Amino acid sequence: MNIHEYQGKDVLRRYGVASPRGFLCHSPQEAEEAALRLGGRTWMVKAQVHAARRGDGVRQAWTVPEVRKHAGALLADLGVRRLLVEERTEIRQAFSIHMAIDRDTQRVVLMASDEGGGAHTVFVDPVSGLTAGQADGIARRIGIPGKSIPQARTLMQNLYRAFDECDASRAEIDPLVLTGDGRVIALDARFGFDPNALYRQPEIAALRDLEEEDAVEIEAAKFGLCYVTLGGDIGTLVNGAGLAMATMDAIRLYGGSPANFLDVGGGATAERVTEAFKLMLRNRKLRAILVNVFGGIMRCDLVAQSVVDAARELDLRVPLVVRMKGLNEALGRSILAASGLAVIGADDMADAAAKAVAAARGH
Repeated sequence: MNIHEYQGKDVLRRYGVASPRGFLCHSPQEAEEAALRLGGRTWMVKAQVHAARRGDGVRQAWTVPEVRKHAGALLADLGVRRLLVEERTEIRQAFSIHMAIDRDTQRVVLMASDEGGGAHTVFVDPVSGLTAGQADGIARRIGIPGKSIPQARTLMQNLYRAFDECDASRAEIDPLVLTGDGRVIALDARFGFDPNALYRQPEIAALRDLEEEDAVEIEAAKFGLCYVTLGGDIGTLVNGAGLAMATMDAIRLYGGSPANFLDVGGGATAERVTEAFKLMLRNRKLRAILVNVFGGIMRCDLVAQSVVDAARELDLRVPLVVRMKGLNEALGRSILAASGLAVIGADDMADAAAKAVAAARGH
């Protein structure tokens, strides 16, 4: 789960990480009032969207009327709903700091870089946390002056605490800046959080902005489906995340492009399969559907009947390739054969992927 910059800065402030003063705004009028409350002579007007790259979504204003003008333009031209109006920060040097989970070492990895792009990495022991020695070493290597290293050390250690205690999966401060008077400040803040840990992070879960997320993925979650929209034209319906990944790889191997990741889990019902088909069919680029099921906990005959019921209910017109292996496989195949539907059967994953790609191409 991702959150907005202004929310990320609120999280950082709770952990003692300094950032510019600013106010959340929803209109040009509120932006103008925010600039007056902040005082000063120069302000930054920043569109609040989940995308890491905002393009022209950050603008500098030299007068209060210009703040209002920029706010109106961003709200109208970019279609955003929120703006952050901040005091301008004098930048002496700029750096970036990223934290993520390294699956190989099973540790949090801190990556920092300087203006020239030189990157430096340290892995954090989950017992001891980010040590002063590690933080100081990274600060020196990216070029933070000696007098400011204690600030940088505290900032990095507090960032790690926020990452760890909030169950984050990703944290970015880009840029992290050294000001003219030697302060170390987070000029931006990006967080991603582990959705499986949100049950113990109610304050973080409350920050979720559904309007920034894919509507299809939100709808899928209501039916217990794990769905991720991709850019291809071959829909996939699979039971098991690992098998789903392998199915997408197979499609690509045979020259196709998956339209989605869709894991129906081990307890697919006729209703769930029907909803899965509905979700896939929302994609106007869809040219074929590949159902790839390994029958273990989920019986092949139940899957076959669910697929038949869904295809009939939705009057499916897209080519459908089905590959089933495992429990009650023969019975499942007979249900498909007796349905009268134009189902394309497949013997193994390679055969299924090849047939799905051919069907999508109209062959």
